[in-house]
Amino acid sequence: MSAPHRLLTGRVVIATHNPGKLREMRELLAPYGIDAVSAGELGLPEPEETGASFHANALIKAQAAANATNLPAFADDSGLAVDALAGAPGIYSARWAGDDKNFARAMETIETKLRALGAERPAQRQAQFVSALCVAWPDGHLEKFEGTVAGTLVWPPRGSAGFGYDPMFLPDGHDRTFGEMSADEKHGLPPRGPGLSHRARAFLKLAAACLRP
Repeated sequence: MSAPHRLLTGRVVIATHNPGKLREMRELLAPYGIDAVSAGELGLPEPEETGASFHANALIKAQAAANATNLPAFADDSGLAVDALAGAPGIYSARWAGDDKNFARAMETIETKLRALGAERPAQRQAQFVSALCVAWPDGHLEKFEGTVAGTLVWPPRGSAGFGYDPMFLPDGHDRTFGEMSADEKHGLPPRGPGLSHRARAFLKLAAACLRP
């Protein structure tokens, strides 16, 4: 029998130094009255992400922040998994952008690799965004959730909204990339939006288990 879920209330640390991810997480948490502060705002160091999966890296970040602050900490580890590239860049999605966070270059790297494989048709350019969410409490209690969204990679990238690989990711059933969608269209939760993104889908599972409106 699985342990009961724990309710998340009060002040929470969002264990990220990524401003785009922080913005999305704050927007997702806002309706629940959570007082969110980021690891970056608290001056916490970024732990080394040595895990072999999205969940493992989310856990590393959440536990480090919870231990440093004695507060519950909420972490996301997410990335783009390209079918033709055997799931790459996967957990290394941010690292492909380099220390300078140059995602334009990272998208060019993916496109170069796809072209080298002759992957020109949409069916050859399928990919998924994956988000693993972890909430860690200082006493060691953990909650873990995952969300995915499938799509096709387009070239050239389209749109300047979102962040990361959003401009080249066309979610299935849509005619605009994540880079062309508003925040509500991409990750807004009902009734503001459809909860489309991988992070929104993971968050809906977390909200059902650990949050009260």
